[in-house]
Amino acid sequence: MKSTMHLPASTSIACLAGALLLSACAATEPPAPKPVPAPTLAQVLSEADAAARAGQYDKAYTLLEKGGSAYPADKAPWLQMAQMKFDRGQYGDAIGHALEALERDPDDKVANSIVAVSGLRLSGKALADLSRQNNLNGSLRSEAQELAKLLRASIGEDVLVPPAKRPAAASGKRAAGAAAASPASASAPAGKAASTQGGADPFSGLK
Repeated sequence: MKSTMHLPASTSIACLAGALLLSACAATEPPAPKPVPAPTLAQVLSEADAAARAGQYDKAYTLLEKGGSAYPADKAPWLQMAQMKFDRGQYGDAIGHALEALERDPDDKVANSIVAVSGLRLSGKALADLSRQNNLNGSLRSEAQELAKLLRASIGEDVLVPPAKRPAAASGKRAAGAAAASPASASAPAGKAASTQGGADPFSGLK
């Protein structure tokens, strides 16, 4: 009869433990990389500001759009976009972005200023074009005259629309500070505006 060899119990246990250990090592996956934390709103605004000051307006605008999506309840990205568009004379876009800011903060003075001055400049250009075409007459002229009187009475100035400034090469100022200089110029002394730009007031024919 053949004899059967039996391994000591301690040896069997050691072999089994080794096999389990090897199996566990093979099944263990490498740890997943930690996700990169999303930039804070302050970082987004700072980076967009730096890009705008460097003349990279498209990059700045893209950063602000992403900031607006990441922080939908905050007005700051919309306000900065509105200021950028206003500084570059893109008044329609400036109004749209400023209105987004006002949805988040109806009392924001900078956003209201951008809407008011941008709207006046767009209206002033349209009325000036109609005047050159001799089409500013009838009910349109009457309504424009009444509007001009109302606006002059509201702001206490004879010149309703201050002359637009050419955008600077690097006008990437933060909305909270820079906007106060541009839209708020609507209340600049009328004498200076009229003396520097003789035909700058498109409503002059309605006085």
